[in-house]
Amino acid sequence: MLIGFFSGILIDIQFGQVIGLYAMFMLLIGYLVGFANKIYSRDDFTLPLLFISVANFVYQFLYYVFEFLLRGKLNFLYYLKAIIIPEIIYTLVVSVILYKLLHMINHSLEPKENEEE
Repeated sequence: MLIGFFSGILIDIQFGQVIGLYAMFMLLIGYLVGFANKIYSRDDFTLPLLFISVANFVYQFLYYVFEFLLRGKLNFLYYLKAIIIPEIIYTLVVSVILYKLLHMINHSLEPKENEEE
């Protein structure tokens, strides 16, 4: 939650028109994704990718509500097809590559840690 909050504050400072909006988004996403720590298995690739896609959807949906819906722009299906779904897809593709790379690095370092103990 704290990492999400401070990341959101940095996004607000750089890009936001209102301080605190992105911080609220990231705080909420950090809180929801924090539940994954209780049910996470280190060898399971699907759960982190599921949380990445859900967090991305929640972020984009909240962004739509606060930036477009409150200004009277009601075409959610267009926003869903043009922005949300493509962003979820490319985020998942990059996440699969990075997650697999970091997982391989972690597995290569674990035997060295066990030898030192």
